[in-house]
Amino acid sequence: MPRIKQLSLRGCGLNGTLHTQGFCGLTNLRLLGMRNNNLKGTLPECFYNFTSLESLDLSSNQLSGDVSALKSLTSLVELRLLNNYFKIPSSLEPFFNLSKLKHFNADKNTIYIESEMQPLAPRFQLNLISLSSCGDVGQFPHFLFHQHDLRQVYLSNNNFREGFPNWLLNNNANLERLVLANSSLQGHFELPFLPHTDLSYLDVSENSFDSNLPIDIGEKLPSLLFLDMSKNLFRGSIPSSIGDMNFLEALDLSNNQLSGGLPEHLTMGCFSLTSLALSNNKLQGQMFSSNVNLTKLRELHLDGNHFSGKIPDSLSSCSFLSTLDLSNNVLSGEISRWMENMSSLSTLDLSNNELSGDIPKEFCHLNNLKLLDLSANNISGSLPSCFSPLGIRQVHLSRNKLEGALTNVFHNSTSLVTLDLSNNHLTGKIPRWIGNLSQLSFVLLNNNHFDGGVPIQLCNLGQLSLIDLSNNNLSGTIPHCLKITALNEISQEYVRSLRNFILRPPSDYSSVDDEPIEFTVKSMSYSYKGIVLRCLSGIDLSCNKLTGEIPSELKNLRNIYALNLSHNNLIGPIPLAFSNLKQIESLDLSHNNLSGKIPPQLVGLYRLSYFSVAYNNLSGSTPAWTAQFATFDESRYVGNPLLCGKPLKDCSTSGPSASLLPKASTENGLIDMISFYVTFVVSYVMAILSIACVLYINPYWRQVLKQCLDSCSARFLLNLAICCT
Repeated sequence: MPRIKQLSLRGCGLNGTLHTQGFCGLTNLRLLGMRNNNLKGTLPECFYNFTSLESLDLSSNQLSGDVSALKSLTSLVELRLLNNYFKIPSSLEPFFNLSKLKHFNADKNTIYIESEMQPLAPRFQLNLISLSSCGDVGQFPHFLFHQHDLRQVYLSNNNFREGFPNWLLNNNANLERLVLANSSLQGHFELPFLPHTDLSYLDVSENSFDSNLPIDIGEKLPSLLFLDMSKNLFRGSIPSSIGDMNFLEALDLSNNQLSGGLPEHLTMGCFSLTSLALSNNKLQGQMFSSNVNLTKLRELHLDGNHFSGKIPDSLSSCSFLSTLDLSNNVLSGEISRWMENMSSLSTLDLSNNELSGDIPKEFCHLNNLKLLDLSANNISGSLPSCFSPLGIRQVHLSRNKLEGALTNVFHNSTSLVTLDLSNNHLTGKIPRWIGNLSQLSFVLLNNNHFDGGVPIQLCNLGQLSLIDLSNNNLSGTIPHCLKITALNEISQEYVRSLRNFILRPPSDYSSVDDEPIEFTVKSMSYSYKGIVLRCLSGIDLSCNKLTGEIPSELKNLRNIYALNLSHNNLIGPIPLAFSNLKQIESLDLSHNNLSGKIPPQLVGLYRLSYFSVAYNNLSGSTPAWTAQFATFDESRYVGNPLLCGKPLKDCSTSGPSASLLPKASTENGLIDMISFYVTFVVSYVMAILSIACVLYINPYWRQVLKQCLDSCSARFLLNLAICCT
């Protein structure tokens, strides 16, 4: 056993402290790997004896304390301590004598600044240093100033509060990768004095640089393959010199304050680009000139700018595009028909522009499409009946001028999760094949001209989370089997089937969480996305012509967030079962013909923040003035003359008509029929006596009545004679 030179215990479920693992006698070890276990406590002193150890991996455990036990491991070349609870001084002083050390990774530990001055120059010259996610470091570790052989530096997710360390590039001519994302860097972005020809990967995203991009960045960093400067405060124009980066494959300058146009030298010189992201800046003018040499481009994100004009035809040369996002610009004209040649296109987002014309039939050839968003444009015409991609997951066509009926469009799209056709001019019936789209979670067909009934086939959709059919011409009854559930409550099997685009969306199309969905809650329209959307569940059938009673089966919507059945012709009582909707926050039953009492058990709906039963035929007392119901004013009950109680009139003094009714009758909200008959007979007799008095007193009216009776008698006898002959 003592002669063992390599020992790997990776992911073996080890627990407890290292003192009890029985390896202290293995003094000839050269490689020791104990990654991904559950080891705790501090490092044992026997580590001093491992002087032959060349590679040590203790990452992903729960080890803590200092690292002084590693001081004597003078043969170490590679040391991995990441994802533990070690306390490591920023100078790395415990490792200064490890002259052979080349690779050091201590991500997700605690780096602290020593109070006393430490030796300036370590004996090691590292090739790789990784100290990401180590907290409030305060400044760049001083030992880095003495490193000259660095090839890879990873210092992301720290708090340095300094400028860009261009001295790292000046001191390390062989540096290939420099990652400083989210490191609280600020001020100007300074380049090295001389061109750095080895740097291929640079990530300074999510910092606070507020200068112009250096105009000579392409000349100083000509060998870059990857450049990410997104989520900063860079201003000014995009330097034309970026076009000198002939090997550049990915460029991300999104979420800055860049202005001006897109340099033609970039679109011609960066011919190796596969990903270009310039989203959310202030870029303007024509998107591309006629000269574009981006034939390898797979992802293009130009959304959130001020680009105008038509979609450039020069993009047709980018035949390998899988993601094209031009949303939130000022683009006009018709949708280009050459897009049918983009057989790899999986995400197409042209929303929030000023595009017009119809949806080209050529879209029927986009068989790999996963997401289509053309919402908030001026697109008209009917949907191509041939458009029904098998793998499409999201369709957003709201706020356009689409018309006609839904015939066979989407009928084969069995992977569809979101169908948003709201705010158009669509007509006809909601097709029955919608019940075959078993993955549907969000159905928004509101603000159209659909007629017919609510299709019972919707009951087949076991994953339905949100359905909005409001503001149409739907009639008939509400299907009793209608059911919904929030995405965060569906089966784990379904979650796994959607994992690629909900929990871990790939780079070639947006997740369902990233695409906002508008839904009216509490009489206000909100836009939902992200994790909030996964928790939302609701039904909106308002502003239609629905009849019949509210199905008591709706009690099964236990976790519904919003239910709106207002502005219909519904009759009958409010189901007592609504008291089971414990998660509901918005319930609107106003403007119907509902009758009976409001179930007093509704006061148990403690999450309810919007409630309205206005303009119905409800009677009796309002629910107890307590909990959430104490916040609802008179407007939530107005239009129900027989309703009393807070915040309306007091039931005991609710007016003369109520005081005349028997007590039991008033409590039940019904008119006593005996009192009704007595009142009717008395009124009838009084009317006859009044007429008799008038005729007795006034001879003129008595004469008129006699003539009228004589005339009516003569006509009656004449008609009788005719019938007999």
